[in-house]
Amino acid sequence: MIKTDQIYQVLHQRFGYQDFRDGQLETITALLSGHDTLTILPTGAGKSLLYQLPAYLLPSGVVIVSPLISLMQDQVDRLRQQGERRVIMLTGQLQGRDRREVLNSLDQYRFIFASPEMLTNSQVLQALRRVRPSLLVVDEAHCISQWGPDFRPEYLLLKQLRVQLSGVVTLMLTATATPQVRQDIIKKLGLDFDHVRQVIRSVNRPNIFLAVNRVEDADAKQAELVHLVKTLPGPGIIYFASRKLATQQAIMLAQETGLAVAPYHAGMAALERFNIQQQFMANQLQLICATSAFGMGVDKTDLRYIIHYHLPANLASYMQEIGRAGRDGQQSVAVLLYAPGDEGLQSQLTTIDLPSEALLTQVQQGKLQPAVLGEQKELFAFYLKQGYSPRQILRAFHHRQHQLAFNLQKMLDYVGLDRCRRSYLLNYFGEEAAPGQDACCDLDQPDWERHLPMPASPAPAKGPGLDWQARLRELLNVKSWLDKG
Repeated sequence: MIKTDQIYQVLHQRFGYQDFRDGQLETITALLSGHDTLTILPTGAGKSLLYQLPAYLLPSGVVIVSPLISLMQDQVDRLRQQGERRVIMLTGQLQGRDRREVLNSLDQYRFIFASPEMLTNSQVLQALRRVRPSLLVVDEAHCISQWGPDFRPEYLLLKQLRVQLSGVVTLMLTATATPQVRQDIIKKLGLDFDHVRQVIRSVNRPNIFLAVNRVEDADAKQAELVHLVKTLPGPGIIYFASRKLATQQAIMLAQETGLAVAPYHAGMAALERFNIQQQFMANQLQLICATSAFGMGVDKTDLRYIIHYHLPANLASYMQEIGRAGRDGQQSVAVLLYAPGDEGLQSQLTTIDLPSEALLTQVQQGKLQPAVLGEQKELFAFYLKQGYSPRQILRAFHHRQHQLAFNLQKMLDYVGLDRCRRSYLLNYFGEEAAPGQDACCDLDQPDWERHLPMPASPAPAKGPGLDWQARLRELLNVKSWLDKG
């Protein structure tokens, strides 16, 4: 049995902290006592320590399942900066002889980061079974429930991974999860809800002011966006549902405001995305126009505002994204821009054309090639390969469509509120309404832009590679590039 003083000793000597943040010691103690644990701590509350510290007290390595390579890379870099050398990241880029060498020596690593897709590889799984890790960590665990069967279906195989690893102690981490999502996470990992320790802290971030700015149409929305960017001190992030629009608006805002602005989305080269992230962290860029691909693992404490140009798909995503503001505890703002009909785009993005049961059956029987299933052929082929019947597949996707429609309606309800926005969000996540505060939301302070005390923007930093003004001009001249879907 590991004693509390041993835990504090590692905290002091390895991490240089004198005490734990709220929820950290409770989680670590549960894990070291052999309990599967679901921990929900607000963004910026130090979730990485929850598995990093136990790794120095456990007999074998820790496997961390993460949804994004950029998120894994950020954690790997930080561990190496702390002097940790026994860390590896398993991705598709690790091929051939290099992969064989890593897998043959996997027991030499204390931290093993991997995507859920990589963990379905038989060679990787065999190596992990040989290592017998002491702890399995599912980072951003809400993805198990939120993404559903229509995106990253490999998350559904993590239940099988736990079985293959002989029921390894499991830590599930996220910043937001409703009571229903908590149950879904635990169920899909094959755990017993009554035997999972839950460490849950409030999602409330009182220093983030909540506002919805309703506009008449797209032109009015763009004008309001320019006004906000000129008014609010940075740094900031603006979220878009469209890659093309994220780039177009970055160009426009750079021209209109004179700020150092860059787009960020999954359609850009990995090196380009990495450079943008580093420049933003160093205050060489003041504003990022991004899709949801930007944010996880970006630990920038002085973000002053988050603007959503498009309606998010659900309140969980919204809370995840606005929670990236104000990690330093200073006043920050989350603004959602809404024009009538905005929900149509989100509904379109989350709709999948489903094949008939007969067509799926013919593919399953080998009478037709998966190509007949259309753009989502790989997705449906995945479920057929896993042994799901055509009827089970269609039932799961129909359920998912109803769930997405329900989530979108909750988002629209938030937009149309005539009562406290913060109380609505807390109730949605199973919490009681917070006591009143002076600066809460636009419904109790309509003139918030004039009276909200905001910290000053940091002075823009100079540094190598800050070439986004030229890059944006280059993109602006390439009209055909912007015309691509």
